[in-house]
Amino acid sequence: MSGNHAGIVRTRAGELCGTRQNQVWRFAGVPYAAPPVGPRRFRPPEPHPGWDGVRPALDFGPIAPQTTNPLETMLMGGEVPQSEDCLTLNVWTPGLDDAERPVMVWVHGGGNVMGSGRFPVYDGATFAARGDVVCVTFNYRLGELGYLHLDHLDDRFAGSANHAVLDQVLALEWVRDEIAAFGGDPDNVTVFGESAGAMSIGVLAGMDRADGLFRRAILQSGAAANVHERDVAIAVADRVLDDLALSSVDDVVEADLADLMRARTKAVDEARKLTGVLGALPFQPVVDGVVVDRHPLEALRAGAAAGLPMLVGTNADEWKMFDLSSPTPASEESVRADLARALGADRVDEALAAYREVHPDADHAGLRSAMMTDAVFRMPAVDLAEARIGTGEDVWSYLFTWQSPAMGGMLGSCHALELPFVFRTIGLPAASLLLGGEEPPWALSEAIQDAWIAFARTGDPSHPNLPAWPRHDLDERPTMELGSTCGVISDHAAATRRLWRS
Repeated sequence: MSGNHAGIVRTRAGELCGTRQNQVWRFAGVPYAAPPVGPRRFRPPEPHPGWDGVRPALDFGPIAPQTTNPLETMLMGGEVPQSEDCLTLNVWTPGLDDAERPVMVWVHGGGNVMGSGRFPVYDGATFAARGDVVCVTFNYRLGELGYLHLDHLDDRFAGSANHAVLDQVLALEWVRDEIAAFGGDPDNVTVFGESAGAMSIGVLAGMDRADGLFRRAILQSGAAANVHERDVAIAVADRVLDDLALSSVDDVVEADLADLMRARTKAVDEARKLTGVLGALPFQPVVDGVVVDRHPLEALRAGAAAGLPMLVGTNADEWKMFDLSSPTPASEESVRADLARALGADRVDEALAAYREVHPDADHAGLRSAMMTDAVFRMPAVDLAEARIGTGEDVWSYLFTWQSPAMGGMLGSCHALELPFVFRTIGLPAASLLLGGEEPPWALSEAIQDAWIAFARTGDPSHPNLPAWPRHDLDERPTMELGSTCGVISDHAAATRRLWRS
């Protein structure tokens, strides 16, 4: 490293020039991989070949190709460029020195088909300034480009269904190799992510390839359940190829990107039909025997990621966000049908009784939301916590319960609502869409961010501005409620947990 007063950092690929604002350095749009374009499409990532001279790292790079709706565009702060050449990362650091600060690496969510590391809500400056940590966000390939299974058509493309996972591994390897030049400690890395990002962390934790790349993990609204078996991945890929009248992998490599993305809706239908899973994702990591050897939960139960503390949690009303786009209102019949599909037709009355016990004031929409929240988010988190505790690992659990007043209170404590609290970006215009127009609850945001920082520093989220936070166990099942009030609750919603367990 040289010339740090001018914001110049030397990496293996070349020199970078960053910017400084409010006592934090930012290096944006840093390439960590060679562009996955042309003949490198559907190929595993490789380190960037480097550049001559000083490369400006002043602006964020393009995001991975994706379709967006008006809400997502507003959350991104407006239209942003998209490109298949998207494998870049961003670094925020308090100092370009040898301080060996804890490093926090964010894995964004978005159902594996949207999102990026450049969302305004994910501004890492807040972590760097408040916590004296180095924060990194990055992009990875999405949708077909990151998860399309092509092994069965051409063995030259073995592992193609997990190229997004390999992108994530390569980004973490970049952190291991380069972050010391940015004032970070490569031996003290915490990965944290939400939704599909947390699901990716669950996969990474069970992979030999990612062993040693991070010391701690925070999983928000995602666990270790979201992988496809090969037969499902093959069927989804064949559905995409059939829909586009493509007959070979070479055709796929050369296909128009817009055509590939238009086939996504039918891929969703195929995934849900084959898996029978409520809320199934069409594109997600695959147990292919090449990159991912076995189901991540199985690997973790067998002792993978030994010595890796985890902080695992969900939001109280995850599914209310998705219910807003439901084409039909909930009814007694639709709730019973969903319960039958998830738990079996012979258990519907038992399930309804359990949900009405836990949610006595809920209408049909509320019951459906509670059931889907459990099926897609809460119970996979319970599975992960139980797997880790069963092998003697340290787990802390949280439940985010703050209720948004936006949209007349329809969002409740919905999916992704905790994100601006974690990053302490609740004052941004993009965050106000989720939080409503009232004064943001800064004290809660600070308490949550301080817990994440404490965990990154010590492996324990406890800090003076929260009540004592015990490790999770399988007797009392203590969970920290993070909401209008904060405190430890025991065995949250025990009746519905037992329902799924029985």
